[in-house]
Amino acid sequence: MSHVHRHQQAHAFARSDRSPVGIWWWTTDRWMLGAVAALIAVGVMMSFAASPAAAARMNVGDPFHFAVRQCVFAGVGAAILIAVSMLDVRGVRRAAFFIYLAAIAVMIALPFMGHTAKGATRWLQLGGFTLQPSEFMKPALIVLVSWMFAEGQKGQGVPGVSIAFGLYFLSVALLLVQPDVGQTVLITVAFGAAFWMAGVPLSWVMLLGGAAVVGLSSTYFLFPHVASRVDRFLSPDKADTHQVDRAAEAIAAGGLFGRGPGEGVMKRHVPDLHTDFIYSVGAEEYGLIFSLLLIALFGFIVVRGLYRAMRLTDPFEQVAAAGLFVLVGQQAFINVAVNLNMIPTKGMTLPFISYGGSSMLAICLTVGMALALTRRRPGAYSQGEGLAKAGAFA
Repeated sequence: MSHVHRHQQAHAFARSDRSPVGIWWWTTDRWMLGAVAALIAVGVMMSFAASPAAAARMNVGDPFHFAVRQCVFAGVGAAILIAVSMLDVRGVRRAAFFIYLAAIAVMIALPFMGHTAKGATRWLQLGGFTLQPSEFMKPALIVLVSWMFAEGQKGQGVPGVSIAFGLYFLSVALLLVQPDVGQTVLITVAFGAAFWMAGVPLSWVMLLGGAAVVGLSSTYFLFPHVASRVDRFLSPDKADTHQVDRAAEAIAAGGLFGRGPGEGVMKRHVPDLHTDFIYSVGAEEYGLIFSLLLIALFGFIVVRGLYRAMRLTDPFEQVAAAGLFVLVGQQAFINVAVNLNMIPTKGMTLPFISYGGSSMLAICLTVGMALALTRRRPGAYSQGEGLAKAGAFA
């Protein structure tokens, strides 16, 4: 048997490998997987850069305490991402339903048993691990509202839009009790995007947008911490802008190519350097070019994800996948914008990069769901694009 023939046979076997892993590998967007793997690797690398300074600041004995934990979170997160992306569409909906119920139940219990930090009760203390339920609620909410919008449009008497709004208002109410204005803004924009993509009349979307602006403005008067952050942003000369100034100095000190791994000096003075302000640690040590590559990776994931979502034929899959990618992109945008002092500070983590178990596991769940919904299945994509490539599993 010739070498070429053997090679062809091996390749054909790989393509027609009917094991769940084989089918998953050939139908999942591998470019997207590569970009996510790169982000997780960068996150682990940067946690080693940020950990010693963070450990010293918090008087933790082991300088790599945060880095080791981040490696564990990354491993568990990658396993969740792969497992969730193997689900079929019904599996994604079921998972979203149960995750939403669990997250909401924990959020209702938070005021009574939650862990308060920085004036907000967002965490549940479980042994040595703090769980932030609102992180897991976000992707589940987007999948559920997309499902409801799609059901409502079928015209079979399901009050989909009403249920979707009910789920959204319940989530927002529980977020504002904590109070967590950043996550509220995040889910409002993603919900609005799903609402708009579901083909709702533009006038309704404008109405929702107007209501959101009024709601956001009212948080300035209702929550003192929001007011102080906005005041600090608008008049930096009058207020203490320590965090943002230190972050800006760290970014400026990095220049084009950075000071080199582990050489960052400013990071010792940046509060929350391993969580919300990790972007500035990376910018100082690895420079502007690295920072732009990092932003480009997020851009690639979001643009490619939205492009694939738009080509899906099923309205639910289309809206849910696009909504999930909007969620990831917007979270990255808000975090980087805060680091660059373009918007007032928000306690928003950088997906895959910031230290934190809830943040890492929830973002892996989000992307896993989005990958599951955009997999090539027979008939999933218009113009037979999915059919040709998924022919092996028909």
